[in-house]
Amino acid sequence: MHPQLLHFGRFFLPTYGFLVSLGVLIGLWVSVRNSQRLGIDGEKAWNLGILVVLCGILGAKVLYIINDWSVYAAHPSEIFSIDTLQAGGVFSGGLLAAFVAAWWYVRRHRMPALGTCDAFAPGLALGHAIGRLGCFAAGCCYGKPTHHWWGVTFTNPVANQIAGTPLNVPLEPTQLFESAVEVANFIFLMWLLKRRKFDGQVFGAFMFIYGVARFFLEFIRDDPGRGSVFGGAMSGTQLIALGLVIAGGIIWWLRPGAKNVTAQAVGATR
Repeated sequence: MHPQLLHFGRFFLPTYGFLVSLGVLIGLWVSVRNSQRLGIDGEKAWNLGILVVLCGILGAKVLYIINDWSVYAAHPSEIFSIDTLQAGGVFSGGLLAAFVAAWWYVRRHRMPALGTCDAFAPGLALGHAIGRLGCFAAGCCYGKPTHHWWGVTFTNPVANQIAGTPLNVPLEPTQLFESAVEVANFIFLMWLLKRRKFDGQVFGAFMFIYGVARFFLEFIRDDPGRGSVFGGAMSGTQLIALGLVIAGGIIWWLRPGAKNVTAQAVGATR
């Protein structure tokens, strides 16, 4: 749609990179503020956030390469090509890598695991929503051809060059759909954070809501690099989305941190 935000001679600022960076910064700011409100050390929250972002970027790239391994196995040099580096990666891979990094950091610094996840969940949703606007600007993560009135037609050849975006064909605006879901998710999670009954309630809700939304959005996605499982019955990303739904549901069912939140509430009233 508008892959380059600024262009001066040979220098250009990619819209995708700018919006993803903006989403990361705003998401981190929201997460640290939420952490402090829950009594979590702000400095540790910042360090955790930076680690999660870096591991998330790496995880998204790794899953992107794994899902399209047949191409990269035949042409290994493409792993380090400009096109691969500019590709946004697979968000689910970044999310899984971020989970692992967060688990390690939280255990090492003895932070309340589920409480910290609750604090970070709304910021993660908001940052992702802003990042998806970057995807829309770059033309990546595009949808299938459509005849619906909301179809979006990409015409910029840079989008086709970078992401292989079909030009001059109305496509499902999957990037905008996902961004809208995550904005709504953010608003709901911030509301829930003030009313949570147990540690992990907000994080579990985030995983469940995003997992459901991503599973169904995959049916109208048409870009490559998401893999396939069970003989093509579903994409690899859909399998991960189902895992998020199950994990979020289990947290809500078990209510593992109910006593911690009760203790916090009692302490706050004294």
